[in-house]
Amino acid sequence: MDRIKNQAQFQEQIDQDKYTIMKFDATWCPDCKNLDRFIGDIISENNDKSFFAVDSEQFEMLAQKYDVRGIPSLLVFKNGVKIDHLHSKFAKTPNQIREYLSKLNVPSADQ
Repeated sequence: MDRIKNQAQFQEQIDQDKYTIMKFDATWCPDCKNLDRFIGDIISENNDKSFFAVDSEQFEMLAQKYDVRGIPSLLVFKNGVKIDHLHSKFAKTPNQIREYLSKLNVPSADQ
């Protein structure tokens, strides 16, 4: 998973017309390291989405702007809009993340 290096890159990625998942994390976070052990398989299973890592301490303003209160958190963007947020307490197991991402692929009633 590529790591966001600056705010311009962050904005460019979230502006895409597809789901972009931003994983907010920190180098010292044990739950983040645990998630990193299995996220690769999940990324492979969701090749229709883009995944990026964002250091919540390096980009504290983005974390605040998008209401990241715990890490790791997965934020879903499309066309520059945050459309969903998997908070840290629900992002601890592969099954929790797979179930969450599978809901993004369910067409809504107005589609």
